[in-house]
Amino acid sequence: MSAAFKEDLFPAEKHIINHDIMHCTADSVVGNHLYSGRALGISEPWDLIQLNPQLEPLWDAISAHYRRVGLNHSSSVIWDLDRGHLGRHIGYKPSVFFFGMDEYRVWGDHKWLEAVRYVNSKNNFMSIAEELGVDVPLTRCFNSVREISIEEIDALVYPCYLKAAVSVAGVGIYRCEDRKAFLQAVAGFDDDVPVQIQEEVITDTFLNMQYQVVGNRLVRLAASEQILEGFAHQGNRVPACHAPWKSVDPLAYWLLERGIRGIFAFDIAVIETRSGPRFSAIECNPRFNGASYPTLIANKLGISRWSAVTMRTVHRHLGTIDLTGIEYDPQTGEGVILVNWGTVLVGKLVVLLAGSREVQDALFVELASRL
Repeated sequence: MSAAFKEDLFPAEKHIINHDIMHCTADSVVGNHLYSGRALGISEPWDLIQLNPQLEPLWDAISAHYRRVGLNHSSSVIWDLDRGHLGRHIGYKPSVFFFGMDEYRVWGDHKWLEAVRYVNSKNNFMSIAEELGVDVPLTRCFNSVREISIEEIDALVYPCYLKAAVSVAGVGIYRCEDRKAFLQAVAGFDDDVPVQIQEEVITDTFLNMQYQVVGNRLVRLAASEQILEGFAHQGNRVPACHAPWKSVDPLAYWLLERGIRGIFAFDIAVIETRSGPRFSAIECNPRFNGASYPTLIANKLGISRWSAVTMRTVHRHLGTIDLTGIEYDPQTGEGVILVNWGTVLVGKLVVLLAGSREVQDALFVELASRL
């Protein structure tokens, strides 16, 4: 982190934390109703946190795990996800996964809402990037699929991507190998849905560049490298192979000036060229994202080398998972930390693996054998 951006990421403000994602997620995300639990590790003892009541039987196990690894967290739990609580507790600022209309009705920050709503559209994002001179893939934006002419379809270079301007968890994004696949993808959209057609970026390296607004200041939070399995995102790794902050700083400051709060991030493609790497911005996530939770936990514990991955498990309770010998040890700075722990109820976990790359690989293999 550069000196110009070095700030206290955890000021002693009290928050009421509700990171339920059910109003802004896709039905295809397994266990999405349990994701509020992953915010526990980023909370502080003076915070209030709202959790799904289905997670209450796991409380003793996750609290004991966090105590052993040295991770302080809130013990003031509201076992209810009603967002009305965000405005009922005097002196507590809201911390939410996504600031949308429901959160606005409770908290009433119009500038934050409008900044999120505007940049959440991939088409608007491309417009801002062009205005600011930020590198992006070749992209055509349309107010609806009806605007795409036969001539434009015939002129496309395949493969390409057809994307809904507003999408969640990859829903509404289609890789089109040829004209037939493109027409099939178009048929899957309602006529009035805004879309974009984007060239395929040839690379295996994608970055997640996170920023945080602290008070009225912008902080470069973390650059992580995405862990991919084919085209599917499996997790993130720090440190990343590149940290091209200057390529997206103009976008970050544009959002700061328009009132965005909390955490937001950009997805960046790293494209190797003869003159060196090209950093091309794909989209903005004007909210917390999957990388935010392990990032904040790692920062709290002073962990500089880590990966966070999703793993399947046959267990349905944290208390039956044996972490003996591989649980994070503050003395060595190595080991396993549970991040998205509530989803054990549906057979999956997100874990942080701390240590060198070799240690991370060994921890993954050993943990997989126990899950």
